[in-house]
Amino acid sequence: MSSELHDVIIIGGGPAGLATAYLCHKYNLSYLVLESGKAPFQGIANTYPQGKLVYASKPKDAPEPFLVDELRPPDKPVTVESYLQYVQHFVQHENLHIRTEVAFENIQDERDSLTILTDKGRFRGRKVVLAFGSSIPRELSVYGDAKMVAKNVDDPTKYVGVKTLVIGGGNTAADVVIAILKAKRECNDTQPVYWAHKSEKFDVNKETAQRLGEEILLGGNIRLLPGATPRIGEVDDEGVDRLVIRINEFKQADGIDLYHALSFPMQNVIACIGSQGPVPIFDKLGVQTISCTAGVCRVAKEGDRLVLLSAEFESTRKGVYVVGGAISPSYMKISEGSIQEEKHPNLIYTAINDAYHVVEAIRNKLGR
Repeated sequence: MSSELHDVIIIGGGPAGLATAYLCHKYNLSYLVLESGKAPFQGIANTYPQGKLVYASKPKDAPEPFLVDELRPPDKPVTVESYLQYVQHFVQHENLHIRTEVAFENIQDERDSLTILTDKGRFRGRKVVLAFGSSIPRELSVYGDAKMVAKNVDDPTKYVGVKTLVIGGGNTAADVVIAILKAKRECNDTQPVYWAHKSEKFDVNKETAQRLGEEILLGGNIRLLPGATPRIGEVDDEGVDRLVIRINEFKQADGIDLYHALSFPMQNVIACIGSQGPVPIFDKLGVQTISCTAGVCRVAKEGDRLVLLSAEFESTRKGVYVVGGAISPSYMKISEGSIQEEKHPNLIYTAINDAYHVVEAIRNKLGR
């Protein structure tokens, strides 16, 4: 456990997290960003298709300008790659304190601080800002442990020379398949890419299907596994973590069913099975949410659970603030004794301005 006590621990290195870090840096608050990905803005890098334009979008009815101009996207739209490059330079220039590839697990209350539990140890902070966004990858649900399964692909060439399994039936999975097929083809690797989906039908858009078809025509070796289900995470006799995926099931009258299955080393498996919202994390942390009912919610759907926050974005767990995409498209705001739904667009603008208001609130509470 790190003995250093930071003023602020920031969970997530996206727009809200980096804006919070920069403002802490600017106002001499000690801080640390814990990012689960390999680099800041990893969430945007994973969810934006290559070449997608980034805009300085701002809601028409928003009264405030961008309150952290240093992270504001250019007025003229730029590709996501250009914006990410600018962000990397900004982080280096400002020497922001970021620990990457750290998986956040939980928060413990101490007498005068909060302890953040991660897979890389414990960190202490007076305040915690949850800035982990909305695109939280779903975990693969299997009997056993499947934590080693990748959620995305940073370097397709690492799958050259091995049989690879991609799980998921949508455009994200298809993009991963295309990238790995291309890397294998360019290295004259004939090992196939297995593409599995629990449904019988893969669902990709026309443009993605066309790119996949072109890659196959150029020699991409793909094996489709419709109706396949990941079942077991296990360790084999040689100590290799493996995933067993069931590809056929034959019900027998005597009750002894037959299965066909494939087993892959988990380091060769990528699960593109979509994202979940932050509610399971809020439940784990003891952060209160409220279910929408008819007539109360205008943005969220009936039954949706919205996090309950003060006007300063502090949650019902003292010292824990929530900003950015994790509270989009709306949240429940406590204001002057009443609770009402507050619209909160999932934009870079909103995330950055949330950070500004939270740091101002923390500075005030810490007397800085």
